[in-house]
Amino acid sequence: MSDPDLDAFLAGDRLDHIALFLTDDYLDDDTLADHGTPVDGGVVLVVPGEQGRRLFSAGTGMDAMAFAKEAMGTEGDIDPGLTGGTCPDCGEGAAFVLAFAEAQNEEVGGIYAEGDVIHAYAACPDGTAFSDRWIVGDA
Repeated sequence: MSDPDLDAFLAGDRLDHIALFLTDDYLDDDTLADHGTPVDGGVVLVVPGEQGRRLFSAGTGMDAMAFAKEAMGTEGDIDPGLTGGTCPDCGEGAAFVLAFAEAQNEEVGGIYAEGDVIHAYAACPDGTAFSDRWIVGDA
C-alpha cells in the first residue's frame, strides 16, 4: 500500500516531520500500527517532529535523538523507502527505522549543498544501531 505522507516525506516535502518504520516482529501491540500505514513486514508512520519523537520513544523505549547519535557511529544500508535495512554487523534486517529530512544548506557544503538530505537511523535485532543518508531523489 502506498502512503502519500511517506511519498511526500521522501520527496523532501515534509522537512518538519519524522518517519518511523517498525517491523511486525518489533511491534508488541497494535497501538502504533493503528496510526500508521501497513507495509510489507511492518508499519510506517510519518508525523510532525515532536510527535514523531514521542511515538519513537513509546514504540522503542529509547530517546529518539540519543538513538540517532548512537547510530551515527556506524554506517549501514537503509532502504530508500525507509522500510528496512541491512545490519552491517550481522546482515539481518532492521527492526526499526527512524528518519528525518534536512533542507539543502549550501553554507554547510558537502552533501548538504547538493539538496535536501534524508537522515535515516536503524537498529537490527541484535541491538546494533547504524545510519545512512542520501540526497532526496538520489536513492
